[in-house]
Amino acid sequence: MGKALDGVRVLDMTHVQSGPSATQILAWMGADVVKVEATSGDITRRQLRDLPDVDSLYFTMLNSNKRSITLNTKKPRGKEIFLDLVRRSDVLVENFAPGALDRMGFTWEVLSEANPRLVYASIKGFGPGAYADFKAYEVIAQAMGGSMSTTGFEEGPPLATGAQIGDSGTGMHTVAGILAALFQRTQTGRGQRVQVAMQDAVLNLCRVKLRDQQRLAHGPLAEYPNDDFGDEVPRSGNASGGGQPGWAVRTAPGGPNDYVYVIVQPAGWEPITRLIDRPELADDPEWSTPEARLDKLDKMFSLIEEWTAQIPKWDVLAALNAHNIPCGPIMSTREIIDDPTLRANGVITTVEHPERGPYSTVSSPIRLSDSPVDVVRSPLLGEHNADVYRGELGLSDEDLAELESNGVI
Repeated sequence: MGKALDGVRVLDMTHVQSGPSATQILAWMGADVVKVEATSGDITRRQLRDLPDVDSLYFTMLNSNKRSITLNTKKPRGKEIFLDLVRRSDVLVENFAPGALDRMGFTWEVLSEANPRLVYASIKGFGPGAYADFKAYEVIAQAMGGSMSTTGFEEGPPLATGAQIGDSGTGMHTVAGILAALFQRTQTGRGQRVQVAMQDAVLNLCRVKLRDQQRLAHGPLAEYPNDDFGDEVPRSGNASGGGQPGWAVRTAPGGPNDYVYVIVQPAGWEPITRLIDRPELADDPEWSTPEARLDKLDKMFSLIEEWTAQIPKWDVLAALNAHNIPCGPIMSTREIIDDPTLRANGVITTVEHPERGPYSTVSSPIRLSDSPVDVVRSPLLGEHNADVYRGELGLSDEDLAELESNGVI
């Protein structure tokens, strides 16, 4: 069976996480992703190593299903080869510092002249304007995109989320832009630029907080457990902040991740009162309606926690799900990597690597009925130099030897 992006060639000049997360999705969908690396390799090959002298998990888990070539684009011959590759590609993706590719001589004008059908995607920390030249990392994007100011507890400091919404979140947005540009090309015959900023992507994921910022003009946010409201959306702990109140309640035996997140919908209140052995609250006018419970959410979840604290979280899950009450256990990374359902569905999979041996990784979160994903290990540095330079560009063994001796590959 073919793949959704069979025949699409992606020239991947990305590194670290935001770019590689985007190009990995494209590779999972069937694109031929050729990762163009400096002769020293993507820096993440060496970062956070758990084993000496092998590619780190940081690299392997973001670069599966790709090919790797090395190329020094600062050398004249390297520049020529790079433009040859551009002419043969459908998509170019980069996440260098602002202006880096331009300074190499590869402006959008140069690239589009070399290949008018090229879709050229760039990931930067920020869009045009005052922040354009700022350096960006994951948590900086969270800080400036609205996530940190609204994450944490009311009396505590701003907190970063463990989800990589600044890096991988931006990568997902970039994939959407690339696919849209490829589709438009089928109608126009032309490529185009795709530009995504990490700050903008985080803000897009935090849009409900901008909703609430505007609601503040009309009074306190009743769905929040906070007592005091100023002129900006406060941090509200584990409150959902949405139309249905939710909270993480402790379960037995009281370990760091022994919690279940519970949502109390109107229809769920009556069975909850029976589970917590307080059936009288189902009909009590002080508790029976969502409006009546709104000013006592802390007390409501305290009553629920008195029950859950005596029971293991998976038993709490079973009891609540038996009544169709929305809930989910806080799953530790250990529980997730060993979860039989995630394993059976291929969301967590084991991959064999020739140097580091087997390792666990995530697979594509997107399932296409006619384009199944087979996760293939990440490439070794320059593993496909001969395939690309000799097999596709027609260079000889002597040419390759000369390029290597001159530091071009």
